[in-house]
Amino acid sequence: MIIGIGSDLLDVRRVEKVMGRFEARFIARCFTPVERAKAERRRAAGTHIATYAKRFAAKEACSKALGTGFNHGVFMKDIGVVNDESGAPSLALTGGALARLEALMPEGTKPKIHLTLTDEPPIVQAFVIIEAV
Repeated sequence: MIIGIGSDLLDVRRVEKVMGRFEARFIARCFTPVERAKAERRRAAGTHIATYAKRFAAKEACSKALGTGFNHGVFMKDIGVVNDESGAPSLALTGGALARLEALMPEGTKPKIHLTLTDEPPIVQAFVIIEAV
């Protein structure tokens, strides 16, 4: 059963602009240590901003799928993009985002979160489906 769907489109140039003015604050406020490590490994190649942008879009899409946006105790750092062994992206929820997810689940079900990320520079897109299984 599908519990929630969310999507987000983001222009990487917007993230680049924010990082030009508030990089350290923006990164510390929005991203988990795992996300920061992945993006910073890509800094030398110049793809770190696009990496941050994709993760930002994923957080937005997830907050929409949860039905809250960044409200009702759901914060950016509660939603983290992680990759499995094959590199496929997924989401790890903590704090208010996890509490909201648990509240959405019908009795006797467990959540499965599907995430897809894509880009066509300068645009990135994230799409999230929350399923109860």
